[in-house]
Order: sequence, then C-alpha cells, then structure tokens
Amino acid sequence: MPIQVPEALVASLVEYRGAAGRSWADGLPALAAELAERWELSIDGPPAHGIGGLVLPARRADGTGAVLKLQDVDEETAGEPLALRTWGGRSAVRLLDHDPATGSMLLERLDPARSLLAVPDDRAATGVLAELLAELTRHQAPPGVRTLAEIADGMLARVPAAHAGLAREEDRRLLADLAAALREVRPEPGDRLLHWDLHYGNVLAPLAPNARARWLAIDPKPLAGDPCFELLPALQNRWSDLTATGDLPRALRLRFDLMADRLGLDRSRAISWTLARVLQNVLWGVKDGERHIDATQRAVAEALLGR
Repeated sequence: MPIQVPEALVASLVEYRGAAGRSWADGLPALAAELAERWELSIDGPPAHGIGGLVLPARRADGTGAVLKLQDVDEETAGEPLALRTWGGRSAVRLLDHDPATGSMLLERLDPARSLLAVPDDRAATGVLAELLAELTRHQAPPGVRTLAEIADGMLARVPAAHAGLAREEDRRLLADLAAALREVRPEPGDRLLHWDLHYGNVLAPLAPNARARWLAIDPKPLAGDPCFELLPALQNRWSDLTATGDLPRALRLRFDLMADRLGLDRSRAISWTLARVLQNVLWGVKDGERHIDATQRAVAEALLGR
C-alpha cells in the first residue's frame, strides 16, 4: 500500500518551497516504494516528519529495524550522510545506506519515544548532551562540509539590513553587540565537525541495550567550525526548566558553564560564538519580517553579557 504523506508535512513544504515543495511531496510515495524495493525493506509503522522530511520505520530483509529518511537536498542537509559516515555510529545514529541522487538515507532505528526531553533531571540531560557534543566535535570536518567561516561572513554582511529592520533602539544596540562578538572570533573559525542543531529532542535512545552508547545524536546540519558554536540549541531548549528556577539568567549561565566545562572550551570564546549564534537567529527573524528581537534570544544574550 502506498504511504500517505502527512498533510502537515505537505503544508510545511508548500509554505517554504511553494509549488516545488508540493511537487516533491507528491513524489514521496513513489520514491519510498523504489527505495524499499532496492534496499529490501518492509515499511512497518506510521510515518513521522519534520519541517521538510519524511521518516518511515522499516524492517530490513534480515528482520532488523531501520528508518528510511526522505528529505530534499539543500545546503543544510547535503552534508548529513558525510557527517554520519565520519562519526561512524560513535555518539550518532549509524548510516546504513545512502542514495546520493535523492539524498535519501537508511538509518539505524532508534526509539522516538525516548529523547533527552523526557529525562526529568535537567542537569543530567544537559550533561549527556554535552558529552555527546564533546565526542562528535573531536573529529576534524571532512572536505565538502560547509564552513562556519562562510556562515559568519554571510551573517556580518546582513547586519546593516537587519539594523534597519529592527524597530527599537534597544534591539539595534543588542544587534551591534552580537555582531561585535562575532567579529572578535571570526579570524579563527575552527575546523571540527559540528552538528549545528544538537538539542534535547535530537538525542534518542537505542531501541535495545546498546554496547556503544545509551544515547545517540540524530539530524545533524553539519558545519566545519569551532565547537563553541554548538551551545545555543541546548540553551534555548527545555526553556520551562530554566524559567522554573525563578532566576533565569543564573540558570542560563549554569547550563552554559556545564556544557563549556564538559567540552573543555575557553569560556570567553564560547560566549562570543554563542552570541554569534544568537545573531544568526536574530537575522533569520528579521528576514522573516520580525521587527523586534525575540524574548528568548534576548534573555540568552543578556545572561551571557552579564546584564
């Protein structure tokens, strides 16, 4: 039976890519059927999806579980198979097969119901995430991965337009501080293999006891750069745990310090690169028509700036 593409995924693809997104969604059932035949898979569960990709649980010919991941190739997703091969299943989901023509991947099957979002102890969850980041960023980025240097240069080039797009002077001042932090560290962008999106929801447990890891990272958006650029997704995730402390700036700094210490990062550089990551989110927001800096981004920035 052909798969049913979730309407929410179709809507997301149309929102971001228009007619091309709908066309790609329309072709997903045929693509899934073709790859299932080629890789001898049987689809054995309901589909899941993100903003732009479809995930299908499957069984291989030998009965082992796997996941068929179908996603359009763009500048963020193009390097995912290369990164997963480089990590080789060490602290990350294992890549079983890859179709370069379509960007589709066959992945090790993990437990989607068990992520770090479900670990009750916020500090323990942060510690796990930091240990994974430490292992992943030990690797030098392979040739062909996008670089943090080019990302940073692109951000700095967009700052003047963003300055004009912000309505409040306090936001424009913060934007200038964020850009200054990026300029400070831009001369040494680093060469480690970065995940770029490692938050608590992108860490899953294996389906069964696993000799190599209790937790594994998924869904990288690979970059070659400084590990200090990796911290923000974890700072702005599980936000209610931070606000529940009653002292949000202190809670943010404690989480930041835990990760920086576990990764062995220079604190000053980690602050600057994290502020650069805030800048990236601000620039994306202005591009989408926002006239004010988001409250979460401001809270993170001000906590790290000591305000």
